Amino acid sequence: MTPSPRHVPLDRLAHVPWPEIKDSTGCAAAIPFLLTAVARGDADTAGSALGQLRRRICQYGFVVGQATAATVPFLWELVRLPQVTCRVEILHLLKSIAAARQWETTAAAYPKLLRRRDNYVEWEREARHAVRAERGTLRHLLDEPDREIVRASRELAATLTD
Repeated sequence: MTPSPRHVPLDRLAHVPWPEIKDSTGCAAAIPFLLTAVARGDADTAGSALGQLRRRICQYGFVVGQATAATVPFLWELVRLPQVTCRVEILHLLKSIAAARQWETTAAAYPKLLRRRDNYVEWEREARHAVRAERGTLRHLLDEPDREIVRASRELAATLTD
């Protein structure tokens, strides 16, 4: 029997056209570097990188943008890796993304927003959908020995049932 190839974390990063999409700062080209720092960094490095990533894809904790949906699958991938030091914080970020309704709420009051070239409302919906698409991961996280991961997983699961 041939051994199966070992999965390399974040191996699909190159499949996303990061320079062609936007985050809250403009070009999203830095997102792969931040995700890699979260994956491979010590606690301080990973925490700092996740903080920067949060500001880029879920600004203020509730404003998502174009790059958010593309980033979410990688966040799910990172939260499954026991060596990642900030898994609880990643779950909190996923919860914030899943709860984001800023653009949708604004568009309800100002429908002109829906006619803009940048489709903020659709980006928000895509981001929420991306979080929900991998919610099955939560079943495994609820079995973790780390109580903080279990608590954060339950909070995210509750947000996803809304």
